Amino acid sequence: MLTASFHLSKGFSLALRPVDSAADHADNQCMQTPHLNALNVDSLVKKLKNAKSIFLTTHKQCDGDGLGAILGLYHALKKTGKQVRVMTVDAVPKKYAFLEPEKYIETFEGPHEMIKPFDLALIFDTNDRRLVDPLFAEMQKHGKEILFVDHHPVLNNGPEPTAGSYIETRAASTGEIAFFIIKGLGIRLDEKIGRALYTSIAFDTQLFKFVKNSVNSHLIAAEVLTHISNAEEVHRHLFSTHTVDKIAFLSKVLSQIEYHGDGRVAVLKLTAEDLKKYKMDMDDSRDVIDMLMNVQSLQAAALFREDAHNAYKLSLRSKGQVEVLGVAESFHGGGHMFASGAYIEGEYQTIKDEVVRLLLARLDDNGTPLPKRKS
Repeated sequence: MLTASFHLSKGFSLALRPVDSAADHADNQCMQTPHLNALNVDSLVKKLKNAKSIFLTTHKQCDGDGLGAILGLYHALKKTGKQVRVMTVDAVPKKYAFLEPEKYIETFEGPHEMIKPFDLALIFDTNDRRLVDPLFAEMQKHGKEILFVDHHPVLNNGPEPTAGSYIETRAASTGEIAFFIIKGLGIRLDEKIGRALYTSIAFDTQLFKFVKNSVNSHLIAAEVLTHISNAEEVHRHLFSTHTVDKIAFLSKVLSQIEYHGDGRVAVLKLTAEDLKKYKMDMDDSRDVIDMLMNVQSLQAAALFREDAHNAYKLSLRSKGQVEVLGVAESFHGGGHMFASGAYIEGEYQTIKDEVVRLLLARLDDNGTPLPKRKS
């Protein structure tokens, strides 16, 4: 009886089931052995090795991807004895308390020590400096070099990333990029690093639903999981955070969904009044649009979160038939091809009508069929 095995990464292997027959053996011969497709992060590794003082941050209203990436790299760099500082633009959402951000992260919009001169800053999970202001402007006064480390496409109509920035759209999360940086630095993974990186990967792939048609997310997670004592706890903190208030909130807002284009496009507005009434944080709106996309007939959805009078955070999603990044960019936003967003000011009905028009035009141009109706 033969036993097959393959290497996921240095120091990690996984045994496959025994090959019991000639037919099984032939099938196994045809199987592709999964290999980690390493990202070339040599330029970042070199700069980190040369830097004595390092500043790490991510976009405003941070999420699990950018937060997990900067914390994972922070814990790794601290093992080398370098001066490392982590700061977010605004408060870290409560759901990430399990990462103990209060121990390691300062908030620019809250009490913090003055930013001192640093050799190198890495900004994860965005390449748009507008999403890091007002912190970005302050960083420019004190930093020798500021680089973006991101997996979103560079905007057609937005500010250029700083020279030397690392943009890799093949990565399903910036946690994957941080993983390769840590490997390139020769730093061993541990519980803190592993938990932070796994948070980044699990969050941005939505538990491996969106992996950019690559094995990397799974293989990196497989290695990282060997350093985590309780991965299920991470899952619960990321995806099982509904309170009684949030269920009541969802019950109300989900009944207000508007459908357009024979059920192919959904639109939902979350009012500031409802967010306050049900004690919702800004972060509590993130998963609402993902719930919308579970509607079978839908091809695209738009969520408007009211942040102030005539000021909205627009979130867009597509199942892959049409891109929505162009719609976000038309409102000076950005993101991924099938998941993007923008901050918009203006009268709601006017903005909504324009977003719906752009989405339906893309669906019609793409020849997306109308959903079949029951007779």
